Amino acid sequence: MKIEHIAFNVAEPQALVSWYCEHLGMTIARSLGDAAQTHFLADSSGEMMVEIYNNPPDDVPDYHRMHPLQLHLAFVSTDPQGDLKRLEAAGATLVDDLHLPDGSNLVMMKDPWGFSLQLCCRAS
Repeated sequence: MKIEHIAFNVAEPQALVSWYCEHLGMTIARSLGDAAQTHFLADSSGEMMVEIYNNPPDDVPDYHRMHPLQLHLAFVSTDPQGDLKRLEAAGATLVDDLHLPDGSNLVMMKDPWGFSLQLCCRAS
């Protein structure tokens, strides 16, 4: 089976959608115009989507307090150090910058709403 999307309940869907499109290169594949402000964001391949909404029947998780290894959204990056600087300038914060023995570079960050993002540059 193929993954279509993963969904995140967030406090400010519209602001998060705008930031992800501007700074992570995502595009709005679908917007429902509903009370939950539901948006489906596609990655640069157009193959994978992230659903962003504010759905009141359940609480928005406290992403700021969550360890990045509990939940994170990983992006392929050909220039993790450059992307790190660019995203910090846009309001993201660095959590960890791992340089693995095989030459891979994994940068863990928090977006301005506390959600964990990972920039992955794999050696192979």
